[in-house]
Amino acid sequence: MTRSALLALLLVAGLATPGRAEEAPAGSDVLKPMIQSDSLVFNGVTRSADGRVFSPFQRQSKDTGIELGEWKDGKAVAYPDAGWNAWKSGDDPAKAFVAVNAIRIGPDGDLWVVDKGAPGMGEAPLPGGPKLVQIDLATNAVRKVYPLQAATNDRSFIDDFRFNGRKVYLTDAGQPGLLVLDLDTGALRRVLDGHWSTIAQRPLTGQGRVLRDDKGKLLFIHADQLEVSPDGKTFYYQACTGPLYSIETQYLDDASVSDDERAKHVKLHAATVATGGTAIDASGTIYASDTDGLRILKIAPDGTMGTLVQDPRLVWVDAMWIDEQGGLWIPAAQMNRTPAMNGGETSAVKFPTTIYRMQIDAKPVRN
Repeated sequence: MTRSALLALLLVAGLATPGRAEEAPAGSDVLKPMIQSDSLVFNGVTRSADGRVFSPFQRQSKDTGIELGEWKDGKAVAYPDAGWNAWKSGDDPAKAFVAVNAIRIGPDGDLWVVDKGAPGMGEAPLPGGPKLVQIDLATNAVRKVYPLQAATNDRSFIDDFRFNGRKVYLTDAGQPGLLVLDLDTGALRRVLDGHWSTIAQRPLTGQGRVLRDDKGKLLFIHADQLEVSPDGKTFYYQACTGPLYSIETQYLDDASVSDDERAKHVKLHAATVATGGTAIDASGTIYASDTDGLRILKIAPDGTMGTLVQDPRLVWVDAMWIDEQGGLWIPAAQMNRTPAMNGGETSAVKFPTTIYRMQIDAKPVRN
């Protein structure tokens, strides 16, 4: 099959299953609401081994609202403190959160946070804004900040990240490409920069609708979702609209390999559709949301796909998390209903926003 034919099939697949059901289907009790908010929109969730839960948030209005919070008694409390969440135009973007986009508990047990460093969708990152922040959960204090500006430009949108030993892989959804950060040396490199596997081949969709930014422009979200296999040998990644590709991590880690040579080792892994977020378990199974079909796909290590759960409440499921008890935490983010994705129209978010949990009896990966 030619690449153009494959992309045509993916376009059809991405738009063929819009979630239009209005009532929860039979068996929907497998989704247990864990956290709800009457006012906040979050695009992810992570949970520490001792049960602390955190989410990144979309700033509620210009220069106000939290970017990172810990859920306490059902409320989101600014984390690690109010100061890190108090950034406003004109403040130093290197010392506070400008726009948090992804978080996760690292293999060291710390909370790690990626800040794209740009105040609005499609805006250029501020000098010193793009960064990876490490927070000590024992002291609730920032342990270290890794600047990312050296590998970004005015189009960059550092989106998400994953660990592989002392390496961190990050996706750039604005300037298509991947970043490799060495935590020991701080060295930062761009790889597969501008490669077709990192470029969105069609505009973003949600619930069967083509999405636009707050200025009315079609949304193309490039390299976005990513996972690392449990053995650390394979890296999976995709643009927000799929498909899912893979490459052996040895070709990312070796700085002496040219991008031309690296590109020869990129493989198509699965014909995924428009996706808000992913997770991977210890068996190598990847869980990926379908933002049109309002479902979660289950992708086996050989790339075959099936549906884990489909439910009309799963509107724009974003970054998921697997806990130590085998539960999949599922944030129904409703991002496609926000002005940043609905063409600047009035927010259509239906509160409360909800983080669900589904028992899947899978072991988590803590690379």
